[in-house]
Amino acid sequence: MANQEHSDRSERSTELLWGTGAARHGLTLERIVRSAVELADAEGLRAVSMRRLAERVGFTTMALYRHVPGKAELLALMRDAVVGELAPPVASDAVGLAAGWRADLEAWARAGIALHRRHPWLAELGDDRHVPGPNVMADFERALSIVARTGLPPAQVVAAVTLVGDFVEGAARQSAATARTERRTGVGHDEWWARRDSLFTQLDHRYPTLVGLYEEGAYDAPLDPFEFGLQRVLDGVAAIAPDGGGRTPEEDGRAPDRDETRDVNEGCDVKACEVCGKPVDRNSAGRPRTYCSRACRQRAYRLRGAADHQDDQGNRGNLR
Repeated sequence: MANQEHSDRSERSTELLWGTGAARHGLTLERIVRSAVELADAEGLRAVSMRRLAERVGFTTMALYRHVPGKAELLALMRDAVVGELAPPVASDAVGLAAGWRADLEAWARAGIALHRRHPWLAELGDDRHVPGPNVMADFERALSIVARTGLPPAQVVAAVTLVGDFVEGAARQSAATARTERRTGVGHDEWWARRDSLFTQLDHRYPTLVGLYEEGAYDAPLDPFEFGLQRVLDGVAAIAPDGGGRTPEEDGRAPDRDETRDVNEGCDVKACEVCGKPVDRNSAGRPRTYCSRACRQRAYRLRGAADHQDDQGNRGNLR
């Protein structure tokens, strides 16, 4: 009986989302959905109820139920409506060019996170089963058409789109959770951590990696989690793509092999990074730097720490 009821509700969702049901006069479904989106944008998803919505549109609750059978169907309609804000496929999709798929997939991901930032309640919808509407399907088609240009096998095309989409939704949920906490407490994220002096006094030799990274400036200018994560996810897709993403080592941030830099560094004053061998530019004072990036500097610190630890263990063994 429960399964039949669920099936009936799903069928009703399909009718509403795809416009296959009978049209009704007076209060329109479009107006209901638009008002619900406005309410969620202003007050969050918890504020959206059939009663509040009825008050907002100036009709009775029963009038709303004649258009939308319940909140689950309303949420599906709201989601599809805002996904309709996303841009149409890029020009290169239409001609099937393999070049530039990474830039297009990156643009697709950025459009997704921007949509979540305009409508933070999207991150609260959860992972429950829902019937996709035409706008959601169009957005999925857009991503599939981009990744299909990589030449990956069909199953990997779908998996890659799912991977990038899940990353975007995960980042959106984290951002939304942080924003909710800030609204509830009235204290910003950075401000809250700045008040944790008693915690920072506990950072000592028990946490050598953390302390070392802190002293090396890891938290002075932290990387944006979304920007850093997105590039790493795209790197993963590019790693299995037949064309490797169509990017040079310099473009995707990979260091060239040491053999690639040896000729450049021999016989001139260009210094190579002591960790990866990549050419290192001079700093603003004109002095050659030891490492090409903060990441390499931190890696060198960890390697030194591990070596010192091994030497210390060896010295202790000699004393026994």
